[in-house]
Amino acid sequence: MDLGRLVASIVLVGIGVWVGSIACVIGFALADGAANVKRPVADAIVVLGAAQYAGKPSPVLRARVDHAIALWQHHAAGTLVFTGGTGTGDSTSEALVSSIYARRHGVPDSAMLLENTGRTTSESMHAVASLLQVRGERSTILVSDPFHMFRLWILAHRVGLRARTSPTRTSPIGARFGSSAGYVFSESIKAPIAFLIEPPN
Repeated sequence: MDLGRLVASIVLVGIGVWVGSIACVIGFALADGAANVKRPVADAIVVLGAAQYAGKPSPVLRARVDHAIALWQHHAAGTLVFTGGTGTGDSTSEALVSSIYARRHGVPDSAMLLENTGRTTSESMHAVASLLQVRGERSTILVSDPFHMFRLWILAHRVGLRARTSPTRTSPIGARFGSSAGYVFSESIKAPIAFLIEPPN
């Protein structure tokens, strides 16, 4: 095979992977592996962190936590794991802010675990895997924004977790078509990269 054909083949494979990734991002955004659950189906509900402002959850974070609380109230899992470290200039972690909000909405401390060191999705998922491993647990329901779910599912499996995904439908992210298209494009690139370079546990 000459160089031109080799390059063309690589380009075609790359386009195919990208198109497949777009389809998966959209598919995971639309699907809900914990919809209408009325019984435990996982060890823990894992809530990905988002911005907090002076100890108050941003609208995005509040939507994620609200969705996770609803799953917990329907007995989808007995434990809520809140993730997210302390951002630059902040004095409180996203995980702690989430737990305070959840406590005010009826979730007892005994039902919550905090992962408050991760600054990226990858760091948080590695830390969550370590937290749950100590407890002898692996099965999770992942809660985040719809277009984040495919990459999150990949990362969960890379760190040894069994995962269902349950996207947050009320999040401000993706509410407009323009922003939705931007997130689909971004995640369709990030997801294959996460699969290829993320070291497994």
